[in-house]
Amino acid sequence: MNRPSPLVSRIPPLRSPAPARKPEAAGRGTGTDDAFAGMLQAELARRAPGALQFSRHAQERLAAAGRTITPDQIAAVEAAVEKAAAKGARESLVLMPDLALVVNVRNRTVITAVDEARMREQVFTNIDSAVIVDGG
Repeated sequence: MNRPSPLVSRIPPLRSPAPARKPEAAGRGTGTDDAFAGMLQAELARRAPGALQFSRHAQERLAAAGRTITPDQIAAVEAAVEKAAAKGARESLVLMPDLALVVNVRNRTVITAVDEARMREQVFTNIDSAVIVDGG
């Protein structure tokens, strides 16, 4: 007589786990953040190919700090990225008087942004160069 093992009868049947849900990012979905991101994307889309771009993370950091970047500041960062590229840099810290940006030089993409209030508390890693921008 083949009886099932008592251990086997206690194991519940296997079920597929429920799909994991991603938590919503803090601050997303507010009108101000969406408006800023929309204006920034429109400005970047208007610019020439190969121009400076901002990652979603960088956009969110700027919006959270209530910062906007002027066309003059963008031009200054683009010039800084060109200088870094000429020296063979890959990931560069661009220091402005009240803002620090980590930029992927090859892709011309701002990866993250740190405003003046938080700049002194930060350690910047995974960079191989720094460019200091006057004014802006």
